[in-house]
Amino acid sequence: MDLEKNLEPPEAIRSLRMKMPASYADMEADAMKTVETILTPYPKARRIWDLLTRDEEVAAYWRMANFFTVRRLGMNDHGEVHAKIATASALTILSLLIDAGIQPDVVESGAGDQDDAAVVVLSAMLCHDFGNAVHREAHQDISVPIALPVLNRLLPGIYPEAGRRAEILSFILSAIYTHHAEPPALTKEAAIVCIGDSSDMTKGRGRMAFDAGSITIHTVSALSIEAVEIRPGCERPVEIRILMSNSAGIFQVQEVLGRKVAIGPLKEYVDVIAIVRAGDGEERILDGITMRDGRCLPFKKE
Repeated sequence: MDLEKNLEPPEAIRSLRMKMPASYADMEADAMKTVETILTPYPKARRIWDLLTRDEEVAAYWRMANFFTVRRLGMNDHGEVHAKIATASALTILSLLIDAGIQPDVVESGAGDQDDAAVVVLSAMLCHDFGNAVHREAHQDISVPIALPVLNRLLPGIYPEAGRRAEILSFILSAIYTHHAEPPALTKEAAIVCIGDSSDMTKGRGRMAFDAGSITIHTVSALSIEAVEIRPGCERPVEIRILMSNSAGIFQVQEVLGRKVAIGPLKEYVDVIAIVRAGDGEERILDGITMRDGRCLPFKKE
């Protein structure tokens, strides 16, 4: 099966197209375009996007998160580029769910509308890894008190009413706290952030750590991921398709992304499909897998 020929471009303009990214920087540029497209009808979300991505304090936390994770621990990127790519993925998932008639919990709870849901998703996504600027251990716990004063400084310009602002902030902090799936997400918005975080798994993200000499199952698996596409699914509203050059990529799919989908409130709405396209000399162990309800199933060729 030739994945690139058989994957039709998604009809929804907000879906990410399946393509082979030239570089991690190109992925960041594409992510920025995706975010701008999705936020067109959402003025509040567009405002907080501009405020957070241009804020000096936010930029400093991104830099320090990468200092500790990449340079000290030999891990994948956890800084600005990762935050923006993951935000594009998360907003794409949010859009696909809304298009399918699935309302965010911000809307169902009466706390806000779809614009507010976008504020929650992108704010949590941009701030979720701040805790890595202190330490990797329990970083999701640490991210909350670091992000809180930043959000308290920026959100009043969008939500002047203290009560409304507190409700939106509660959703954001909940999503930050559960982005590592420990503990599991409690809202759809938090689950979107959790899944969006792990959807940034291509080899570009793992290149920095690998080039620095970190050779682990995490970095080798990441280097096996060629491309990720988030698109409308055939059976479920969201389908995440992953193209791998090597079966080692299964680790990223099963242990990271698949686990987050399986234990969250979006498990009935998201399918994960990973397909192997082995290169010359690579022994093909399997053609691919489908992750559904926490189970790893063989991918069946059409």
